[in-house]
Amino acid sequence: MEKILNKINLLWAAVVTLLSGLLGAFWWAFVGFAILNVVDYVTGLMKAKYYGKENSMAGVKGVLKKLGYWITIFIAFYISYAFGKLGAMLGVDFGFSAFIGWFVLITFMINEIRSILENLVECDVKLPEWLIKGLEVAGDKINHIAGGDDEKGE
Repeated sequence: MEKILNKINLLWAAVVTLLSGLLGAFWWAFVGFAILNVVDYVTGLMKAKYYGKENSMAGVKGVLKKLGYWITIFIAFYISYAFGKLGAMLGVDFGFSAFIGWFVLITFMINEIRSILENLVECDVKLPEWLIKGLEVAGDKINHIAGGDDEKGE
């Protein structure tokens, strides 16, 4: 049993090392977003099944939408990186740009969580009202900071 646990620990260490090398110290935020993508997709399928509206085209659109999220996140982090490097080269402080990628990731995470909760509510799962309202306030606050409107983003 100890050999199995050692192998599991070794595998886990290798996975964490690989993810840290690829995604940095906050790899868990990206993995968390990926998990939210999968959970949102699954709850969307549950909602479609619940209402008897199974549609493979809607599923494809959902997957493409999530791919669009990942492309946007990549671009946002690239902007942060590029502005930082160019600013250092030109002697201009673009320190604010370091937050662009994280801001986009947080915004998309909140939207995914809200979508998951909406799917569950439509499947008659009872959720605490404070949770739904809290995420709505957080989403509105982020939209306000970003200079957008106060409407919910999808």
